[in-house]
Amino acid sequence: MTHKLLIVDDEEDILHMLQLFFTERGYQVQTADSARTALQQIAAQPELILLDVNMPDMDGLALCATIRDHVNCPILFISAKIEESDKLAGFRAGGDDYILKPFSLLELEARIAAHLRREQRHGRQTQIQFKGDLLIDYLQRQLYFKNQPLPLTKKEFAIVELLSQNPGQVFDKERIYERIWGWDSEGDSSVVAEHIRRIRAKFCALGCMSYIETVWGCGYKWIK
Repeated sequence: MTHKLLIVDDEEDILHMLQLFFTERGYQVQTADSARTALQQIAAQPELILLDVNMPDMDGLALCATIRDHVNCPILFISAKIEESDKLAGFRAGGDDYILKPFSLLELEARIAAHLRREQRHGRQTQIQFKGDLLIDYLQRQLYFKNQPLPLTKKEFAIVELLSQNPGQVFDKERIYERIWGWDSEGDSSVVAEHIRRIRAKFCALGCMSYIETVWGCGYKWIK
């Protein structure tokens, strides 16, 4: 199977090198040397995006946030910025990985392959049945309890999706807020607790167990 990559970098030499390398590896490669071109290219629905942080016409972090409105594929930042704060900003903007320049092409290829394998596993599991007769259809973004629809708002479903796809992993309110609302959204993480309260109330109204467990002093996790 040929995977589609979109590589975004304003440095012509790096762009050409990456295009040549991944084309020879059997990937279908699209390139963009500006944010404007990248926004046009995402209409082709790439399976993974390599994105340089330092773009001339739009900051790579802002571009990532904009792209996230259109695609759900993995976005891997490539950057010469080595500070931890820079990496955290990349993840908060919606990035899935952060790769430092200069980088090994073989390591970069291995990371891309790992992200694509993970996406394929998630893609095969569009529906998951949990104990207690709860079914989550991630493709349709719908929950069912004993075959009855369990309606959630967009933000409520996004919280359930995040927690249920990482069962047993504890997420604090701040991390959930950054992942669902975005790191630069107005407001604060206290809204997370209110959304989780509403989710639990909807589960309870149908007689469904609460799958979201509070880990006191730490955050929330999905019961395995």
